Amino acid sequence: MRRKKLQKSVTALAALVAGAGTALVASAPASAVAGPELKLAAGDDTYVSSGRKNAGFGGEDKLAIGRMDGDTKIGFLKFLVPAGVKVTGAKLKLVTVGDIAGRITLSRVADSSWSEKTVTAATAPALGADVASVSPKADAGELTFDLASVVTGPGAYSFALQSSAANAVTRIRSAEGRSGAPALLVSTTATTPAPAETAPAQPSVPVEPPTDYVPDEVVPPSATPIEDEDMPPPATTTPVPTTPAPTTPAPSGGDCVTDKLLVPSCGVLWGAAAGGFTDAPRDQALKDFEKLSGRTASIFHAYHKGDEPFPTKSEMAMARDAAKPRVLLLNWKIAYGSTWAKVAKGEQDARIDKFAARIKSTFPEKFYLVLNHEPENDVVAKSGSGWEAKDFAAMYRHTILRLRAKGVSNAINVMAYMGNEKWMAQSWWKDLYPGDDVVDWMGLDSYVSAEKGYYHFGLFGDLLDRQPTGGGLGWYDWATTKHASKPIMVAEWGVYHRVGKVADKSAGFRSVLPELKKRPGIKAIVYFDTKRDDQGDRDISIDSTKTALAAFKTLAADKIFDVKLR
Repeated sequence: MRRKKLQKSVTALAALVAGAGTALVASAPASAVAGPELKLAAGDDTYVSSGRKNAGFGGEDKLAIGRMDGDTKIGFLKFLVPAGVKVTGAKLKLVTVGDIAGRITLSRVADSSWSEKTVTAATAPALGADVASVSPKADAGELTFDLASVVTGPGAYSFALQSSAANAVTRIRSAEGRSGAPALLVSTTATTPAPAETAPAQPSVPVEPPTDYVPDEVVPPSATPIEDEDMPPPATTTPVPTTPAPTTPAPSGGDCVTDKLLVPSCGVLWGAAAGGFTDAPRDQALKDFEKLSGRTASIFHAYHKGDEPFPTKSEMAMARDAAKPRVLLLNWKIAYGSTWAKVAKGEQDARIDKFAARIKSTFPEKFYLVLNHEPENDVVAKSGSGWEAKDFAAMYRHTILRLRAKGVSNAINVMAYMGNEKWMAQSWWKDLYPGDDVVDWMGLDSYVSAEKGYYHFGLFGDLLDRQPTGGGLGWYDWATTKHASKPIMVAEWGVYHRVGKVADKSAGFRSVLPELKKRPGIKAIVYFDTKRDDQGDRDISIDSTKTALAAFKTLAADKIFDVKLR
């Protein structure tokens, strides 16, 4: 989500500071006094990648710096100190995501004509002399650079940000992030005395930084501070995605219940798929997972394809366990052995009708139904292939409408996307979408790595905000903006490391609750637990280390998941 920029407020801010800046103080002596500390947002921020010389990343919510497999990433930031401001000091504060790698260096960039919308590795401005550097602890959480000798007065200031790490990438929240945007803190001296009696200024709404991120600020009332999540954009700007204000989960004791579409009235539904890519019976694998994690999985996730008869007897038994209430989440690759286009044309209607008959005669309970989860992975973008994105949308519509026509009224439909930048870049989110009338929930299957520097290293928020290659909205913002009425299910998620390269997953597990509390659109999360993925090289289990299991059990025990199925 983009932050408001400061350029449009430069004139007003300059006038206020030059002519009436000290009016912000209730009482002041006639001599010069310290003025307000200005917190300036980055007018532009982005990063460039030597491995993708013509790609731009100005729309991403993180800045990546460092080197990985020969790909060097450099961050760029630009700030504008308004005219009329008498600067007495400056600090740059940056919030990091995940571990920090190497020594972080800030260099001056003389050419400030670059724009985050167009700059790439091929067009990036030349780097000047280093002006500051820090060597923080890996888990420091933020970076602070003293720029008192660099930022000395009004004007544009551009910087390049680099890491000395040879095989790791550090990620920093950008101005497009939901919190912790880069901030240039400028200390000032008032240029005119304040009137003896003036009302104190109304405090501005602060950005959503972590505890102790920046000191309290005082901003002139008509100036434009860094945008807060609850502040609407000015009418002259392009609308930005917004989400409803977070709500406080209700306490346990039965207050949170599901409605007719299995959407909880409060809290978040907890679910799991266990024993994937093994010979273990899925029901027993889930029971083992529940015992290990300490919580019953309200959602039992299972997978089927083609003409397989389902729900199976064991799945029905799991859904009817009065002592441990569960609802089924069933993935069905209906086009198995066929194509999406053929299904859409009615060539698999017998298959659909057989499933409908089984549901009507054996399973009246409500259940979630996903048709061909992660369809991006199956798209063949070739005319006439039968597997184009438009064919998926047509298949989905045809199947759901036919099931309804056959009397299936207990299926709650979930459209489950795949969290991979490669596919996101194809505009397939919208091309695959079959329509609000046949979709009840928006779903996402996405994972993060616990291995520092490895593919998709990050925390829970990273799997939600993953963006298309080349920039654009992250998935969560896209879903909550384009389909705001739909609840969100993280239909598969997990934290992994490569088999034989054990890394602690506890940070990933600890990051879940803060994200859920910030993102009220998420109504269900479903963990995918297995010692080896379909390629046999990734361990997504919750107990690969003792600390990981302890962190996961703490997560599972939280009251936000105390939701009653009904």
